[in-house]
Amino acid sequence: MDMTSIITLVVAAFLLMYAVTIYNNLVALKHSVSKHFSNIDVLLKQRHDELPKLVETCRQYMQYEQQTLENVIEARSMVAKAQARRDVKALGEAETSLRAGLGNLFALAENYPELKADKSFQHLQQRISALENGIADRRESYNEAANNNNVRIEQFPDVLIARFMNFEAFDLLEFSEEELKDVDMKALFR
Repeated sequence: MDMTSIITLVVAAFLLMYAVTIYNNLVALKHSVSKHFSNIDVLLKQRHDELPKLVETCRQYMQYEQQTLENVIEARSMVAKAQARRDVKALGEAETSLRAGLGNLFALAENYPELKADKSFQHLQQRISALENGIADRRESYNEAANNNNVRIEQFPDVLIARFMNFEAFDLLEFSEEELKDVDMKALFR
């Protein structure tokens, strides 16, 4: 073998190893996004299981607030459907509805001293609030992982491998403007 052939083989081997490294890094990013979504999924399921207990506890005291309870139940169903489809956009919208419904429910509970004093309600309210905080943290981690993936599949030279191997961008878990603005507590008590 002559020197040109050896150099050509070394360069080809280097390029192949470089392409394999890029591919493996892209695969790791893709699975990281899936892992972060699964971490959200765990907390969503836990909250999904707690909500019927909360609604039933409230129903015993809040006979005049059926619409609020039904809104929470409907929003819970929307979250479960979006979660099952792994539809990040629909999940963000459903989460907005559920969080608004829970906010209304907890605000209305202020009008029912017996409900507020109920140990089961207090426990469920604390549990759901803790789950909400955990979900918010995990959503942030998911969005970071999705963003890392999305940036990487657009950067050169990764974009060449990403397009060739059909890597796709992930949607960020975003919220509506309604959820981001301040809550008018006075309006909730009218």
